[in-house]
Amino acid sequence: MKFRVGVIGPKDAVNLILKVATQFNQLKPIPFYYKTFEQTEVIIKENNHLVDYWFFSGQNPYHFALENDLITSNNSSYVTLHGSRLLGALLEAQVHGGHILKQISLDTVPDEEVLAVQKMFNIESLTISTKSYKSYLPIEEILDFHITLYESGKTEACITCVQSVYDKLKEKGIPCFRVMASIPEIQTELRYIRERVQSTWYRKSQFAILGIEVFHSTNIMETQNFSYESQQRDLELKRILLQYVELVSGSLMEIGNGTFFIYTTRGEIELHLNYETLFELIEKAKIESKHNIRVGIGYGFTAFDAESHVRLAFRHVCNHEGPVIVSVNEEKEVTESIRPDHVISFQQRKWGDDWKIKFKSANLSVTTVSKIESLSNHYGKTIVTAQELSQWLKRTERNARRILTELECLGLVKVTGEEQLEGKGRPRKLYKLLF
Repeated sequence: MKFRVGVIGPKDAVNLILKVATQFNQLKPIPFYYKTFEQTEVIIKENNHLVDYWFFSGQNPYHFALENDLITSNNSSYVTLHGSRLLGALLEAQVHGGHILKQISLDTVPDEEVLAVQKMFNIESLTISTKSYKSYLPIEEILDFHITLYESGKTEACITCVQSVYDKLKEKGIPCFRVMASIPEIQTELRYIRERVQSTWYRKSQFAILGIEVFHSTNIMETQNFSYESQQRDLELKRILLQYVELVSGSLMEIGNGTFFIYTTRGEIELHLNYETLFELIEKAKIESKHNIRVGIGYGFTAFDAESHVRLAFRHVCNHEGPVIVSVNEEKEVTESIRPDHVISFQQRKWGDDWKIKFKSANLSVTTVSKIESLSNHYGKTIVTAQELSQWLKRTERNARRILTELECLGLVKVTGEEQLEGKGRPRKLYKLLF
């Protein structure tokens, strides 16, 4: 399978990348030329469905697209220019300038790279005025930088990494030269893209099981499970789930006891289902089928792994009284969400066997401790009260005090003071988490 890489840039830069890309059989480069990099917006919006990864010939168009939410840092990159490319442009400037240049202006290349080249090749006597940047910079600002220095006599020639700046400076009759990426730099970036896209593709092709579990409130009589009305509700739930099965190109299996598995791939779930969409599924099931459901997702490199992980997700689901979405990935990292904007992740594997034994003797689960640590990071708090912890864990305050007392005995928590309540009442202890 070949990965489709959209190559964006001026025609000469894109053609050079295409030439180098012939060495990489796994990649299928697709050229997209522009005259001004603002045209990238139209290019990406019209062709995003044709491309697995976007590769930019320059830094500025990349950041333009990134800041306008046209791409993400996960599905795109650009050729990084190093200071060594400056030497070729300097040589060209000296040859074509007809005399030894003592002052030049340069954009894009980082200042530290320029200083390193000057020192390495003993050209510190050459005055280089730089305009480096790490995000999007309008063409007008780069152009004004070069023109102002040239017209004030502070530079004899301009060196730019931006095609449109080069063209405009030439139009004004200002001596200018252009820096382009070298073949080794392009090769390095293409190797990185190949590894990154392969990793992404393998991740997307992982097995994924979307598990749906019906849970009943205590006021529903068990005798209703076999009523006509109950069967109608079950059929309505299956109809809703079949819509999602079609959406994620999966298959539906009824496990029994109100549990359903949707078999698909990770790529399909990540493409079509996010937390907000899954909460819409929960709400739709509640309204149309009168069923309360909880969702667990399991990922794995094999179907067996994915199924074991979705069952692990269901064990975490049972710790919640209301609707919740829990996923467990191939690293056994647990991610819980009780609403679309409240997502926490925690890893259970970091605790060794010794700690597991200690937690067991203290009647604490590794999951609970890991979850407290994750919630502490999520809220940015290391000092809590039993009341706050009870709200975090959705448990009673009495249970939260017991957990904190046990953690204190294990040396993972210490009392740092008290919090006086307004009015009457005993002050609350303040606990510092020492994870």
